[in-house]
Amino acid sequence: MKILKHCPIIILLLIASSCHVKPEAINYGSDGCHFCKMTIVDKVHAAEIVTKKGKVYKFDATECMIHFMEEFETNEVELYLSNNYTEPEVLVDATKATFLISKNIPSPMGAFLSAFKNKTDAKKLQVEKGGQLYTWEQLLSKFNH
Repeated sequence: MKILKHCPIIILLLIASSCHVKPEAINYGSDGCHFCKMTIVDKVHAAEIVTKKGKVYKFDATECMIHFMEEFETNEVELYLSNNYTEPEVLVDATKATFLISKNIPSPMGAFLSAFKNKTDAKKLQVEKGGQLYTWEQLLSKFNH
């Protein structure tokens, strides 16, 4: 009888714990890109979308994430994440990142697109490698969103 008394509380805890919206670690070398289906191996160009329901979509490059958005209901997205180029495997908020497109920094899908947590690091590499800086909104416009 005591078990039945606590059943609603247990159910609520299970529901609350199953809907966490948080990034998921990318298993480099085994996870596949949801857009192009290639195996994710590059630790400085991968990306991830987390929906408001907690579903995670992983990508081998930010450009794949952007192209995936063309086929996806974007109002369901809670987090857009991209690898920080200066910290391999670290995902940062793509909507606040600075992006560099430089022909001297190859990315997995050929867009030469890299994300940086802060503009200072992006500008530093831009001076060294050349290219153009973009905000998230400018990047989406460039890729026609």
